[in-house]
Order: sequence, then C-alpha cells, then structure tokens
Amino acid sequence: MQHLKFHLFIALFALPGFAISQTQILRIPFQLTAHNNIAVPAILNETDTLHLMFHTAASDVTLTEDATKKLKSLRFNGTTDGIQSWGGAANTARYSANNSLRIGGMLMNGIEIWENKFSGPDTDGKFGLDLFKGQCIQLDFEQKIMLVSPTLPKKLKKYEQFKLTIEGDLMFIEASCALGDTVIIHPFLIHSGYSGGLLLDDQFASENQLGEKLTIIGTKDLKDSYGNVIRTQKAILPGLSLGKNTLSNVPVGFFEGAIGRQKMSIMGGDVLKRFQIVIDLKNGAIYLKGNKLSKGGYREE
Repeated sequence: MQHLKFHLFIALFALPGFAISQTQILRIPFQLTAHNNIAVPAILNETDTLHLMFHTAASDVTLTEDATKKLKSLRFNGTTDGIQSWGGAANTARYSANNSLRIGGMLMNGIEIWENKFSGPDTDGKFGLDLFKGQCIQLDFEQKIMLVSPTLPKKLKKYEQFKLTIEGDLMFIEASCALGDTVIIHPFLIHSGYSGGLLLDDQFASENQLGEKLTIIGTKDLKDSYGNVIRTQKAILPGLSLGKNTLSNVPVGFFEGAIGRQKMSIMGGDVLKRFQIVIDLKNGAIYLKGNKLSKGGYREE
C-alpha cells in the first residue's frame, strides 16, 4: 500500500516550487475505469504517454513492469530490497531518478519513479497525494474532472464536512456501519486504488463476529503492487452512513481468522465514486455530496 518515501522537486509551468496562484485552478481530466479506478493521462520526460491511477493511499510515483518495457525515455539507476507493501515486506524494486512528469498543465521535474508488478487494470502505474501537498483536490465523478487549487471551491453549501485523520500519507474518515440492530462508528482509510467497496480490518471482523452476522457470498484473492496474494471473505454490509448519506447493501471483504494481517479498514473506489469529493489537505478536512452514481449497483467481482 505504501512504498519508500522520496523527495519531489515540483515545478508548475516551469516555475520553481508547486505554487498555484489564488485564482488558478488546475483541471485534470480522468477516466473512471470499469474497476472504479481514477485513470489520468500523463507524459513522461516529454516523450512517453501514460495512463496513471490516482491513488489516495500512495505517496510515490510507480510504473508497472509491463509499462516500463515499452518506454523510450526511462532509465533505471538502481535496485532497492526490503520494500514493505500491503501483502508483504520482502519486495524488490528498481528505481529511476530525475524524471519529468506532466499531468494536465503541471510539469514536475526531479521525479523518482519506482517499478512494481501491478497497478489498477488499464493503467500503467500510479501517483499519490504528494504531488498536491497543501492543496485542495476536487473529484467530480459526474464530469470526470479533477480540480486542484490552493483554496476551497466557493460552492460547498450542499456538501457535508468531515474531519480527516491524517497519518503520514494516509487519510482516514469515520463512517457508521449497520450490523443488524447495532450501529458502529469506525475509521476507514480512503483508498482509491482499491476497486471494491469496503475491506474491514481483522480486529473489527473478529470483535463483531462478521463471519456469523453477515451473509458470506464467496471469496476473493487480492494482489498488492508486488503480486502478493491475500484471500478474503466476501459479504454484504446492510448499511454504511457518511453523515446524511446512507448506502445500502455495500460489498465488504474481510480476513476471517487472520488476526493481525489487515490492520486497517479500507474504503474503496466502489464507495468513493458515489460522492462528489473535496479534499482539503492543508486543513485536514473532506467534503462530500452524494452524486448521480450513488444509487447505482456495485461492481460484481
């Protein structure tokens, strides 16, 4: 889920530092893939065209092994062992220093790129929130536009504001889970790289006896960026509430009997896409409003 930390030296329109004027809004078009991932067009070293997944739970820029084989402008400088990922800690990755990356109207120089095995389907790799540190990010899933600006948008009256708990590069939001007659408030990692609805941590699954209280509909194998496989139980959560918005019959996964493997619960793309989202990274807040996708069915996996 996370990779090694690195330093970015960002330039916007060839200006030193990532500084957007108070009136400037960076518009980045994206595609919402069939796997609920946010795919953004990008250009590497002003030469190679890419489709990168915007990953809210990642801090670096990575490209898949399949993608790097096709690139003309990428040169690797070395290899690092022992990289920790979602499914294991003994991962090895090549890296490439001093690249440029263009996303929308933003040109970033001095980018370090890491190689791994997987990204979201139909994408060549991913990038995280580090590119927009201190900015406000608006995700419009109806128009399929990402807007980045130094200040909040003016029209937020119909949005609900929620506190973000930020731990390193990870953002958490609290939501209410309906389990029979019981409603439990629980923190979730905002994870646009996970295509499903919810993934529940081991402690929550054990303490609330999810294997007995939820209807199990199957199993699924999940792979992290380095190909590590984790098998989950698939079930249906009767209700998930974020403020005034309630989603019914939300698909969930959990690791029954695997205490300690999954330490945090995840809110994935099949839930996130049902909201218009504004993330205020500087002030640790998120604003949500239900959109036209909120009543649609969930992706069958």
